[in-house]
Amino acid sequence: MSENFGKNITAQPSVRRGIVPRLAIRVGYGTMSFCLPNADGTVEYQPYTVKSGVSMAANLRTAFRESELLRGRDDRALLSIVSPVVLVPIDEYMDQENFDVETLYNHTFTGREHEAKVASVIPDLSAVAVFGVNKDLKLVVEDHFGDVRIQNVMQPVWTHLYRRSTLVGQRRKLYAYFHDNKVDVFSFQQRRFRFSNTFDAVHAHDALYYLLFVWKQLALSNEDDELHLVGRSEHMEWLITKLKSYLRRVYTLNPVADLNRAPASLIEGMEYDLMI
Repeated sequence: MSENFGKNITAQPSVRRGIVPRLAIRVGYGTMSFCLPNADGTVEYQPYTVKSGVSMAANLRTAFRESELLRGRDDRALLSIVSPVVLVPIDEYMDQENFDVETLYNHTFTGREHEAKVASVIPDLSAVAVFGVNKDLKLVVEDHFGDVRIQNVMQPVWTHLYRRSTLVGQRRKLYAYFHDNKVDVFSFQQRRFRFSNTFDAVHAHDALYYLLFVWKQLALSNEDDELHLVGRSEHMEWLITKLKSYLRRVYTLNPVADLNRAPASLIEGMEYDLMI
């Protein structure tokens, strides 16, 4: 195995019969990993060490040459991208026959005109996620697989936590998902997004400021409402301590318990959005 690959980890899930597994390729900001649920009931996870100074598309081409996990698989793949998102109400999207996602996205996030734009429906939340994906990276995946789905990494997180929120109490909830040196902060109300935004979370004090700022902006109660922290951050313990000095109900979501000890949740280092 190439030195660019981390240890190949296998776990034992239950794959529903009749469902053909789809190889997941997760591309973050300078990170890449692969996940494959096999027909025999195992799950394989493999992180890849990205070479700096080389495009992600070139890194992925190299990975296809070197990784047995990527070679000789079924003709189905899921490309999961870390990328800024514009959320559009599904009614507005459907009402316009030729909704111009390209113009909308390029006006919202400048400097990304060269990217291909993807519009992906989030039915549970009556929204459409519009995001960009590098054209060369997209082409590499499509060259290797005939059936390719593309999603933003936040889509499964939003959907899962929305469904979870409808089952766990009636208090208002604010969620914060830490990943890729970012924190996605979001809240739901009546099958829709009440709030969603992404902030840099490299520095702990910045993350604390953003969370408390959003909490205040949404007029949440320091005594009655809940803040749920998800994902990984080297500052998590410090953040929890500081947040609890302002807010009464601060919780960290344990993936093992949240996902009922699903095998993927037991794989150390796997991203929460891939576990789901």
